[in-house]
Amino acid sequence: MTDAMSTVTTTESDTTVQVRRRIPTRTPHQAADRARGAGRMGGPLTGLPWAMPALLLVGVLLVYPFFRSVYGSLFEDNGFTRHYTGLDNYVQLAEDPIFGRSLLNTVMWVAGTLLLPVAAGLAIAVATHRMRFGRIAQLVVVLPCAISGAATAVLWKFILTSEGSLNQVLQGLGLDSLVRPWLLEWPQNTLSMIVAGTWQATGLNVVLFAIGLSAIPRETVEAAELDGATGWRMFRYITLPQLRSVSVVVIGMAIVNSLKAFDMIWVLTQGGPARSSETLALTMYRESFRLFHVGYGSAVALVLSVIVVASSWMYLRRQMPETSPR
Repeated sequence: MTDAMSTVTTTESDTTVQVRRRIPTRTPHQAADRARGAGRMGGPLTGLPWAMPALLLVGVLLVYPFFRSVYGSLFEDNGFTRHYTGLDNYVQLAEDPIFGRSLLNTVMWVAGTLLLPVAAGLAIAVATHRMRFGRIAQLVVVLPCAISGAATAVLWKFILTSEGSLNQVLQGLGLDSLVRPWLLEWPQNTLSMIVAGTWQATGLNVVLFAIGLSAIPRETVEAAELDGATGWRMFRYITLPQLRSVSVVVIGMAIVNSLKAFDMIWVLTQGGPARSSETLALTMYRESFRLFHVGYGSAVALVLSVIVVASSWMYLRRQMPETSPR
């Protein structure tokens, strides 16, 4: 930067004072340097200091435990002593029938959670959207989601045990052939717990779909009605496409929640009888903290983590292709 000199003449009484004032000027070369400096301040690393706390939390709470599980899965560890065994824990996983049953139960939980709470939440939200007293009906459905998973499990235990209220009602109606030990035999114990989970999870889906329905422009609905769209055609070609963004969130949450289902299963059956109703999350807990097979439990945890991350990533990549890297 250079300075240009200017002379200003002022008159005070009978004397004349000349003041030399510096006027800053900038050459084209200096202006270009300043512009490059401003570009550096607005570069991709400008926001890094603000992102550091979040990155630190993710690193401590997610990244480090993941790699610690990878490392721990290479050892036979009973919590006190351990020795390196390489990939033996993974070989044992492949040959373990309990792990195979846990994997199958986890798949059943994912399929059941996608079919029942999501479909029921969408159906109830659409059916009560314009219905008189629809908000009251939605409130009744939403109430169970305010109850904790453990409390919900205790409630359903009174219903599903062999001497529970469900069997007593069936016997009272003369339907003795339908009486079952609902929690004692596979696969009906897993299916019964999926129904109990559906009772609790549907309310949140109703709220999310109701918000999505309220956001549909009224002009769009009226234009469709003028074109003769009603009933199923209105739902298929207008309502459902408008709910796409909400559906992505609901289904994504359902997948993740079903893969980490734990509290309801633990309270109702503790994975039994004979570990027949365990999911991967329950198997990981039992092996690591009850049987003290820490290395084997770490291998189960790693498999579960890979399934959760891979399924979530594939689903979100498919549903939001515009955000995927090109």
